[in-house]
Amino acid sequence: MARFRIIEHTADIGLVAYGQSLAVAYANAAYGMFSIIADLRSVRETETRRLEISEDDPEMLLFEWLNRLLYFFDVETLLLKRFEVSELDGNNLKATCYGERYDSSRHRLKTGVKSATFHLLKVDPEKNQVRVIFDI
Repeated sequence: MARFRIIEHTADIGLVAYGQSLAVAYANAAYGMFSIIADLRSVRETETRRLEISEDDPEMLLFEWLNRLLYFFDVETLLLKRFEVSELDGNNLKATCYGERYDSSRHRLKTGVKSATFHLLKVDPEKNQVRVIFDI
């Protein structure tokens, strides 16, 4: 099964992420987002970040999840490539993320992602699938 597929959108870019569970789909959405930002093949797993997020609904949870991960990139220049979502119950998410700080001598950046948006944002728990559009 594919992790995600890119969807074109007017001036932005989006993706649909899949998984055997909704937790895996959230993890694959994060992987897809960082795949838009950089070539992840050269990223090592030397640093970890743990996240706990609570929101009112699954869509807000997905939005906050992706934007908090972008915060790590924007503030710490941290490229993340592996995401273990250990808990996802619709309103709460716990995860451990792995990656390393951006190194211009080894990493190739591709597209700047400003944020996840609410436009066309969708979480489908029956299909274990999520859709998100990113502002680039």
